[in-house]
Amino acid sequence: MKAICIATGMLMVFSSCSYKPYQTLFEPNGNITSNQPNKFGNAGIYKIKPEDVLQVRNLQNLKFILEDAGASAPVTGGGSNATGQAYPVEQDGTVALPVIGHVPVAGLSRLEAAKAIEDIYRQKLIKDPIIEVKIVNLKVSVFGEVRAPGNYALLKDKTTLIDVLGQAGGITDKGNEKKVKIIRGGTDNPQETEVNLSELASLTNPALILQNDDIVYVGQNKRAVRNDKIQNISTIVQPTLLLLNTALLLFTLK
Repeated sequence: MKAICIATGMLMVFSSCSYKPYQTLFEPNGNITSNQPNKFGNAGIYKIKPEDVLQVRNLQNLKFILEDAGASAPVTGGGSNATGQAYPVEQDGTVALPVIGHVPVAGLSRLEAAKAIEDIYRQKLIKDPIIEVKIVNLKVSVFGEVRAPGNYALLKDKTTLIDVLGQAGGITDKGNEKKVKIIRGGTDNPQETEVNLSELASLTNPALILQNDDIVYVGQNKRAVRNDKIQNISTIVQPTLLLLNTALLLFTLK
């Protein structure tokens, strides 16, 4: 009976162990050249494709674009708002904009598309326009040990893994910062790479520049996995020990 009580007490101690954070990020390792394999190549600048959704606004006169937005059918779920109007890129690679009509944008970067739209508005309608274009349908999915998992939009060029993890609230105390996985290529050609964020050299890895539909996964570190296993064992064993303890107590009272 004494042995059982001791075992029960030990299990309770192990099951109540609190996890202490021990993450170390971006530590110099004496080698500033990334030692991570680069399976993805340089991400470069995203080129607009049919079915993309562009958000267009004139920074010189935001009111103009918004008031005339009715000339073009808004994207479902879009519409005019304080940040601009959303327009779909059609299969022929053009985007239909108020007053100026269809503008070819497929194959252009975000900045190149803004310049092309700006030039046409300047020629036809607006004095000194400053056009801003965002591609609002691009996203990455973040799962695992981050504080706010979910989908995050890639609204700027060369958004990095660090940017997105920051938006997701950072890695939790249970996260393994040494093996952050990036999965790319979709179901047709999925590729996976691991990034070690505990080393400063990881910041030079081209894979950190995220692409549309990337999946970022942060798994648990060894200590968190071990604590979970202890907790699971404790959950199973504790009722059994309690039952045995009760049975022995009843037996000694006879």
